[in-house]
Amino acid sequence: MTGNEDISLRHHDSEQDASFNSLDADTRARQREAGRKRALVLAGSAILQLPIWGFAMAYGVFQEYFSSSAWTLAGSRDVTGIIGTTSNGVMYLSMPFLFALFTRGGRWARHRQSAALCGAALSCFSFLASSFSTHVWHLVATQGVLAALGCALVYSPTTLSLGEWYSESSDSSNRAVAYGVVLSCKNIVGSTCPFLLRALLDRYGFRVALRVWTALVAGTSIPAVMFLIPTPPASVGASAAHRGRKIPWHFLRHRTFWVHVVAIVFQSSGYGIPQTYLNTYAKEVTLLSQTSATLLLTLFNIPGIVSSSFFGYLSDNKRFPMSATTVTAISAVSSALAAFFFWGLTSQGSMALLVLFSVTFGFFAGGYSATWGGVINEMEREAAQRNEAIDTGMLYGLLNGARGVGYVSGGLAGVPLLNAGTVGTSFGYGTSYGPLIIFTGLSSVLGGWGLLWKWKRLLRLA
Repeated sequence: MTGNEDISLRHHDSEQDASFNSLDADTRARQREAGRKRALVLAGSAILQLPIWGFAMAYGVFQEYFSSSAWTLAGSRDVTGIIGTTSNGVMYLSMPFLFALFTRGGRWARHRQSAALCGAALSCFSFLASSFSTHVWHLVATQGVLAALGCALVYSPTTLSLGEWYSESSDSSNRAVAYGVVLSCKNIVGSTCPFLLRALLDRYGFRVALRVWTALVAGTSIPAVMFLIPTPPASVGASAAHRGRKIPWHFLRHRTFWVHVVAIVFQSSGYGIPQTYLNTYAKEVTLLSQTSATLLLTLFNIPGIVSSSFFGYLSDNKRFPMSATTVTAISAVSSALAAFFFWGLTSQGSMALLVLFSVTFGFFAGGYSATWGGVINEMEREAAQRNEAIDTGMLYGLLNGARGVGYVSGGLAGVPLLNAGTVGTSFGYGTSYGPLIIFTGLSSVLGGWGLLWKWKRLLRLA
């Protein structure tokens, strides 16, 4: 080989190395940019938990305020007991339709951000309008229905974008962890809002409190939607290229899907009961102060900050893998035991047991939604085994819809169950709240019935 040829080969090799280094640098830059966007989307989703869930999770404070303050509205005071569960129910029930509307490839996918801004405007208008209510049905319509629809319109498109940003990462298994982190932030909101709203109610009354809340909703939802949660480019492109794309519904033929849907309905029907009635129970039965009663609602939500991330981690854990049914059963059975043994055995002045109930039930029941990441992963594996397409965003929307059915069912059952109880001063079971306590425990444990179904199937195979 001549000297010129050797120099030429070295020059060619150096050009190839430079080209590879340039490609590596471009790849690293793209990865850093994608990581930055995912972090912003996660931060935006975390902030949105305040305007979306703050009122619904802290409604027990309003319920206690209406029951103990002078009644100035026309209509029955008892009707206010359905507002909190109706709000949750409407939000969750509307999610399957909204998720279908904004799912990747759908004709409305590119309009997610605009829809979320419209939802923020609707919720602000509804909360503001509710501050001028003169009849109890005005509160039900504005807070329980219209504001809830607005919050769902914020939640659905932004949650779809969150899931897709993490699905498109190099390690898509982070999706369940991302859901868990956001749910933890939801519980932070549920832990702080009761004291915030209680202070506003005591100082200004419910009308001014609702106007201040309207300002908070506007000040957090609009910036988060506009600046932190862009629609993933793949969804915008798919929307333009595949207008009218049909959603793959093959997963509706999977028994696993229906097992989890039924479990979610049961668990959710009981989960909303303590959120609505724990405050009034603490004041009427255990004779606790107003501050202590509000503290219980905060303690009910604080454990969910940890448990949502914990159950999200269990669902994605590779070192000690656990099935989705096992993880949901841990949440369901433990929360049922808390209701039966802690809430049911409380008596006058027994704040310690009520605190124990709030913390344990809040931890195990509050983390139940974080198990859905594992359910989605399981459904994806089943679809892959059958060579079927699956829309995980639509699937997540339907799971939320099942939760809505549970919330509405529990809310409708709550009032007659409370009226069916006997007035007494013994343990919680012997008071007017006894049927509610039993209902909460039974519905919670049925939230883990999928594990029994799985064992039955394994025994049949053996």
